[in-house]
Amino acid sequence: MAERTSSGLLTMMLEPTPAVAMTLPAEVREKLAELELELSEGDITQKGYEKKRSKLLAPYIPQIQGVDPSIDNRIQASSQAVLPSSKQNRSRAANARDERFRSDIHTEAVQAALAKYKERKMPMPSKRRSVLVQSSVEACTPPDTSSASEDEGSLRWQGRLASSTPYQGHSHPAVEHWFNRVIQGSSTSSSASSTSSHTGGRSATNSSAHQALNANAAATALADLMAHTQLDNHLAPPDVTGLSECSSHHVERPQVASMRGVSRSHNHQPNVMETADGVPVSSRVSSKIQQLLNTLKRPKRPPLREFFVDDFEELLDVQQPDPNQPRPEGQQMSPLEGEPLRGITNWPVSLPVALRRWGTTHPKSPCLTALDNAGKPIYTLTYGKLWTRCQKLAYTLLNKLSSRNEPLLMPGDRVALVFPNNDPVMFMVAFYGCLLAELVPVPIEVPLTRKDAGSQQIGFLLGSCGVTLALTTDACQKGLPKAQTGEVATFKGWPRLLWFVADGKHVAKPPKDWQPAIREASNDIAYIEYKTSKEGSTMGITVSHSAMLAHCQALTEACGYTEGETMTNVLDFKREAGLWHGVLTSVMNRMHVISIPYFLMKVNPLSWIQKVHTYKARVAVVKSRDMHWSLLAQRDQRDISLSSLRMLIVADGANPWSISSCDAFLNVFQARGLRPEVICPCASSSEAMTVAIRRPPETGVPPPGKAVLSMGGLSHGVIRVDSEEKLSVLTVQDVGQVMPGAVICVVRVEGTPYLCQTDEVGEICVSSRNSGLAYYGLPGMTKNIFEAIPVKASGAPLSDRPFTRTSLLGFVGPDNLLFVVGKMDGLMVVSGRRHNADDVVATALAVEPMKFVYRGRIAVFSVSVLHDERIVVVAEQRPDASEEDSFQWMSRVLQAIDSIHQVGVYCLALVPANMLPKAPLGGIHISETKQRFLEGALHPCNVLMCPHTCVTNLPKPRQKQPEVGPASMIVGNLVAGKRIAQACGRDLGQVEDNDQFLYIQDVLQWRAQATPDHPLFLVLNSKGAVASTASCLQLHKRAERVAAALMGRLNTGDHVALVYPPGIDLISTFYGCLYAGCVPVTVRPPHPQNLATTLPTVKMIVEVSKSVCILTTQAIMKLLKSKDAAAAVDIKSWPTVLDTDDLPRKKNNQMYKPPTPEMLAYLDFSVSTTGILAGVKMSHSATSALCRSIKLQCELYPSRQIAICLDPYCGLGFALWCLCSVYSGHQSILVPPLELESNVSLWLTAVSQYKVRITFCSYSVMEMCTKGLGTQTEALRLRNVNLSCVRTCMVVAEERPRIALTQSFSKIFKDLGLSPRAVSTTFGCRVNVAICLQPNRLGKLAEQGTAGPDPTTVYVDMRALRHDRVRLVEKGSPHSLPLMESGKILPGVKVIIANTETKGPLGDSHLGEIWVSGPHNATGYYTVYGEEALHTDHFNTKLSFGDTQTVWARTGYLGFLRRTELTDASGERHDALYVVGSLDETLELRGMRYHPIDIETSVIRSHKSIAECAVFTWTNLLVVVVELEGSEQEALDLVALVTNVVLEEHYLIVGVVVVVDPGVIPINSRGEKQRMHLRDGFLADQLDPIYVAYNM
Repeated sequence: MAERTSSGLLTMMLEPTPAVAMTLPAEVREKLAELELELSEGDITQKGYEKKRSKLLAPYIPQIQGVDPSIDNRIQASSQAVLPSSKQNRSRAANARDERFRSDIHTEAVQAALAKYKERKMPMPSKRRSVLVQSSVEACTPPDTSSASEDEGSLRWQGRLASSTPYQGHSHPAVEHWFNRVIQGSSTSSSASSTSSHTGGRSATNSSAHQALNANAAATALADLMAHTQLDNHLAPPDVTGLSECSSHHVERPQVASMRGVSRSHNHQPNVMETADGVPVSSRVSSKIQQLLNTLKRPKRPPLREFFVDDFEELLDVQQPDPNQPRPEGQQMSPLEGEPLRGITNWPVSLPVALRRWGTTHPKSPCLTALDNAGKPIYTLTYGKLWTRCQKLAYTLLNKLSSRNEPLLMPGDRVALVFPNNDPVMFMVAFYGCLLAELVPVPIEVPLTRKDAGSQQIGFLLGSCGVTLALTTDACQKGLPKAQTGEVATFKGWPRLLWFVADGKHVAKPPKDWQPAIREASNDIAYIEYKTSKEGSTMGITVSHSAMLAHCQALTEACGYTEGETMTNVLDFKREAGLWHGVLTSVMNRMHVISIPYFLMKVNPLSWIQKVHTYKARVAVVKSRDMHWSLLAQRDQRDISLSSLRMLIVADGANPWSISSCDAFLNVFQARGLRPEVICPCASSSEAMTVAIRRPPETGVPPPGKAVLSMGGLSHGVIRVDSEEKLSVLTVQDVGQVMPGAVICVVRVEGTPYLCQTDEVGEICVSSRNSGLAYYGLPGMTKNIFEAIPVKASGAPLSDRPFTRTSLLGFVGPDNLLFVVGKMDGLMVVSGRRHNADDVVATALAVEPMKFVYRGRIAVFSVSVLHDERIVVVAEQRPDASEEDSFQWMSRVLQAIDSIHQVGVYCLALVPANMLPKAPLGGIHISETKQRFLEGALHPCNVLMCPHTCVTNLPKPRQKQPEVGPASMIVGNLVAGKRIAQACGRDLGQVEDNDQFLYIQDVLQWRAQATPDHPLFLVLNSKGAVASTASCLQLHKRAERVAAALMGRLNTGDHVALVYPPGIDLISTFYGCLYAGCVPVTVRPPHPQNLATTLPTVKMIVEVSKSVCILTTQAIMKLLKSKDAAAAVDIKSWPTVLDTDDLPRKKNNQMYKPPTPEMLAYLDFSVSTTGILAGVKMSHSATSALCRSIKLQCELYPSRQIAICLDPYCGLGFALWCLCSVYSGHQSILVPPLELESNVSLWLTAVSQYKVRITFCSYSVMEMCTKGLGTQTEALRLRNVNLSCVRTCMVVAEERPRIALTQSFSKIFKDLGLSPRAVSTTFGCRVNVAICLQPNRLGKLAEQGTAGPDPTTVYVDMRALRHDRVRLVEKGSPHSLPLMESGKILPGVKVIIANTETKGPLGDSHLGEIWVSGPHNATGYYTVYGEEALHTDHFNTKLSFGDTQTVWARTGYLGFLRRTELTDASGERHDALYVVGSLDETLELRGMRYHPIDIETSVIRSHKSIAECAVFTWTNLLVVVVELEGSEQEALDLVALVTNVVLEEHYLIVGVVVVVDPGVIPINSRGEKQRMHLRDGFLADQLDPIYVAYNM
C-alpha cells in the first residue's frame, strides 16, 4: 500500500510483508493500525499521531535496521525528511478510498518520473479573491521555512526532492534488478516484491539529500516551484518579475488574488520589461507571459517533419506512424474454447421451475437475508415465502390492474422495477413475480431528484421499451419527488408511469384454481438490463429465458456452486454480477444470499467480512473497492476468520488496477485464514454477461498468472513484457479461464473485426448460449455488437456462429488464461496511440500529495478537438487546499502523465469537493461530467490548459512565397479573363445653384439671406422634447458673434479647439471660426464622472493640434479648471479658454475670405482602433466636394428631413451633423447618442414622429436599441411608433459591416413597419471620411433614378482569407464567413484594390488594400500622435504598374471588389466593395493574417455567458479577453471553451484567457473595440480580471 520514498522506514511499518512481520510484535502492529484509523477518521491530530507513532516504534528501530542494510543509510539521509514525507504516506491511508487505483510500483514509478523533471517555471493563474473557493489562512501568511519541522508545506517537497534523487541520472542497478524480478513473475504481491529495492548506491545520495534539506536550498527549490512569485505583506498584487533574487531564507507564498480597492504599490522596483512595441511595462502580467513563453521556448516534442503544404489548402498535419513503433509479431490467434457444459440430469428447465421446486420442496430454506443500517439482519426470505409472494404479485399484475375494463398488462409487456439498494427482498419478489406473470422486468435506479445525472436517458429507455407501470416499495414511493397533485412527479424525459407498490397489502391472494404459466426456457425476452454507454446514452440489453438459464448453469459449473451454500453479496443486485450471482444463480441452486447494502459499506466497510465470518459463507461477491475499504478498518479484526471462504469473486477483476487491491487485501487477511487461491477475479460485460472467471482451486486449474506490461507497447496495441523505460509498466492479473460452453477470440478494435495476433491487444468477443440478445429497439447497433463475425487474415469468416463484442480489451496469455488491460469505454485514442482512462487516473492518484484529491474522485475522458482526441482530467480537490497547493499538484500531474504515458493532458480541472455528478452508487458519472465540461457547466475552481504541448497537428505555419511582380499579375489576370479590380461612383454632373460656392461658410451666408427662416437644425433632449433649434439666419447671427469675439484676439490661421456637448453651440462656433479665418478642431468634452481617462485625451488633442484657444461653455470651463481636473492633467498649461455662453451681440464687418480653396478649413481628430490619435487636414475644396457628393448620393434637398444619431466630433458623423444641412438645406433632427442611455427609444420615436425617410446611426446606437428594445416592440407599437416611413437607415462605420447586428435590428423592428431592405452600411476612414453610402433603394430599378441596387452578401472561405485570398463559397459551407457590401461608392470617388507589398493593381475578387481617389480626400495627416513618421504616402501614392499617373490615398483597410449581376440607373454593372478589416488591426500568427473580429465572433458564440470579447497578440501569444455576464463561478468554465473554439475554427492556440467584468473592454464613440488600450491595460495590470489563465 505504501509507496517507497527515501523515508523507507515507514514503508516497512505499513505492510506486514514477511520480512518486517517478524520484527514487529503483533500488538504493536495492531496499535499502529488503530492509530492509523484514528487519524483517518479525524479522532487524532497529525501531531498527536506522529508523537504516538514514534513512541511505539522507538524500541524497534535498531531491529528494523537489521532487516535491510539500505534502510540505515536511508534514515541518515533523510533524518529530517522522515516526518513530513511519512505524513504523506499516512495521509494516503487516511484517505484510502482512492486506493482501488493504488499500486506500489506505479507510485514509485511516478515519483521517479517526476524526479527526472527539472521544475519548469510555469506562470500561475491569477484569480480574483471572490472567485477563490475558500480563503485559507495559510494562503495569506507566508510560512517561515527556517523551522522545517513545523511547516508541512515547504518540507513536503524537500522530502520528495531527497527521495527522488537516486533516480536522476542513469537507471539504478538496483532498480534494474527489481524490475527484472517482477517480470520473471514473483508469486508474492507486487508490494512485497518492492521491499528490498534500492539496496546499493545510497552514500552518493547522502550529500545531495542533505543539500536538499539545507534551508537555503529548500527555499530556492520552493521558490522555483512557485514560479518565483514574491509578495509584500500587505495584499498588493504579486509581482512576478523578481526572477533572480530568490535565495532569501524567507520565501513568501504567492498571493494569487488581486483585490479591488487595494493599493497597488510595490515595495521594490520590478524589472522593467519592454513589450513588442518597445513600450516599457512593469507588471506581473507581462512577466507571467514571459514565464509562459519561457516554458514554450523549449519544444516539448521533437520538431515535426517538414513538408510543404499548398499555400491555399490548409492541411491539418496528419500524424504519420512512427517507423520504430512496436508492431505485433506473433501468429494469428486461434479461438479459445471453454470446457463443455456437463449435462446434469436434474437441472430445472427454467428458473421459474427451479423457484417452484424449492418453494414447494424446501419452503423453510433461507433464500435471502436483508440487513439494516447497523448491519443487523432484519428479514430472512425463505424459498416458501418467495414462491407464495411471487404468485400473489403475478396474479395481481395480470388480473387486478385494468384501464377502461381492459387488463393493463399483457404477457410480454415491460415493467420498470424501481427498488432502493437496501431492499433486496422486495426486488427479488418483484423480479420473480414478473417472470411468473410472463412480464419483462426492467430494473432501474431510484430517481432521487428531477435532475439526476443520466436520468433523462433512463426515461428514454423506459419510453422506447413502452413501459407504463413501475413497481416499487411503499417507503420508496413516499420518498420520490411529488408533483403538486401529490402524485409522483414526471421526471424529465420519462414517459407517464403508473406507480404500483408491490408490498403485501396491495397484492391479492390468487384463487385456488389459478396457477402461473410456467414454461420451459424459450428465446422470449426474460428481462432487460440497462447499460450506459461512453457517450452517456442508455441502452436496454435484452436477455432471453434460455440465455438466463444457460448463464446460471455455466456460473454454477465454473464456480462449483452446490445446493444450500451461503454467499455474501456486496454488489448492486439489480444488474450485472450482483444480479447474476445473488438473484438468479442462487435461486437455481437453493443458495442463501446475505445482501450487504451500499450505505452499510460506507458506515462499516468491514460489514461484509463480518458476515462471511458469522454465516461461515463459502462465497463472497465483491468489487476491489470493497476490499480496499475494509483495509481501512483493521481495528475490529481480531476475532474474524475468512477460512470458510472457498471463492472470493472480484467482479471488477477486469480493471487492471484491481490487482493492487487483491494483493493488499491478501497481505492483511492471510493471517485471518484467507487462502491466496480463493481470490477469483472475473471479467464480464452487460452484453456478453460473464466472459471468464478464475476457477476455485479444487477444480485443478493452472496457477494464476501475472504480467508486467510496457505501457508504451500497450499504447500501440501490442504486448511487450519487458520495457526499456522501467517507469511505465502496467501489472495485470489474469481473469481466469473462458466460461464453460463458450468460445472466445480477440479482434481488432477499429474497422473489420480481423483476428488479432497472439501478441496484440484487441477487443474480446464471445460466442455462447448465455449472452444477451440485442439492444432493445436498436437493430443497427445490435448487429454491430451482438452479431459480429470475426474474420481471419485471409478474409474468411472464423465460423458461422455470431460473436458478441464484450467491450473488454485484452489478450490470451500463457495457460489459456485471459488478461484484460482496459475497456472500450475508457479507451482514448490520441494521435493514433491508445490510452486507458483508468491508467491515467492511477497515475494522477500516485502524485504527491495523494490526499490532495478528495476521496480519490478523478474523472478522465477525452474530447474531440481539431480532429483528434484530447485528454481531460477532472478531480475534486480537498476542501482545505490552498491555491498554490492546487497549482503545484496540477503541474506535477501533467509531468507524471507525460512521463509515464508519453501523452500530453489537454485540460486539467479541479472542482470543489462533492461537485462532480454522481452515479447511482456514489462513483463519478463520467459521461455527465464530460457533458458539463463541453457545455461550460462544470464550474471548476482551478483550470490548467496545455494546448501548446498536446496539439501537434496544426497546419504548418505558412511560409511567405516570393511575391509575383505586379506586371505578371496584370498579365495573369488578362490571361485568366479577369478585369482589374477598380470601380468608381457616378460623375458629379452639372453644377446646381449652391454648388458654385467654393466655401461652406459662403453657403451659410447665402442661405441666411435667401431663406432666413428655413429651419436647419432641431436638437432633441432625452425626453424627446425639442431642446433647441436654429434657422439659417439664427445660425448665421450666432456664428457672427463668435467671429467678432475671436477676430480681435486671434490671428488668421490659428487653431481653435471647440469643446462642446452635441448641440447648436458646436455648429455655430464652427462657422464662427470659419468666418474669423481660424481653423476649428472639434473635441469631445471630458466626462465629469470619468475625468481621469477622458481629460488626458482632450489635453492631447489640444496640444497636438497646436490650438491657441479653447472655446467652450461655462460649465465645461469650470470642469477644465476644477480640482478633479488638476489630478488628471496640468491645468495651468491650458491655452486661453473662452466661454461662448453670453457673447455680446456684436457684428463683424469684415468676413475672412480664404485666398484659395486648397487652404485648410478644419482639422478632424480621431483615435483609431489601434489607439493612435490621428488628425487629418480638410481643405475648403474637399469640404465642399464632400457635401456635394453626399447630397447627390442621398438626394438631399431643402424639403427633406433627416434624423442623425451620431457623435458630431469626427469623420462622417461630424460632416452630417455640421456641414451637410448647411450645404444642402435639408432639416437635420439631431439626437445626441448620450441621451439614449436614459431613453433608449428616443431615436426611433423621433424617426417615427417626424416621419423621417433617411436616418443615420452608429453600431453602438443600433446595439443599444437591439438589446434595450428587443422585448418592447409591442409597447412601442402601442405608443404609435411606426418605422414604415424609413427608406434608408445607414450605419456610419469605419469597419467591416456587422451583418449579425444589422439583421437582428431589421428582424426586431420589422414589427414596427421597418422595411427589411432599409438598413444599409457606409464606409469611410481617415484618408476619406465617406467612400461608400448606400442610398434609398425602394421601388423597381427602372424607377430608381439615382438609387442603386440592394446591398449584396457573399460568403467567403475564412481559411483562404488568412492567406490574403478570396474564395467564394456557398452559404452554410464550413468555414464560411458572410460579408455584406459596404454601400455604393460616392459620386466622384474612384476605388482600386492594390497589393499591399508590391503596390500593383489586383484582379476582381482578390484581397488587397483599398485605395481611394476623389475630390474630398483629406490632404494629409496634421500629426499622428504615437507614430510621427506615419506614412506621408497614405495620401499621395501611385500604382507601381498599370495606371501610374493617378494619385491615390491608402485607406489602410483590406477588401475586394466584385462585379455583380445587378445594374445601376445608368445601366452599368454594379461593382460591390467589400471591406474585410483594418490592416493595422490584423494579427500575424503562424505566417497567416487573422482579423480579430472573426476570432471574437467564434468566442462569443461558445458560451451563453460571454457578453463581449476582444483579442490581441503580445509577444506571439494570442490573448483573449472575455466579458462574463453571469456568476463568477462560470469564469473558469470559459477557459476550455474559448481554447477549444479558437483551435477548432481558426487553428490557433490561445496563450492567455482573461475573464473580466462586463464593460471592461473599451469601446470608442463609433462602437469599435479599442483593442490596443485593452492590451495596455492588461499589461499594466489595470483590468482587475476575475481570472487569468495562462495556457501552457
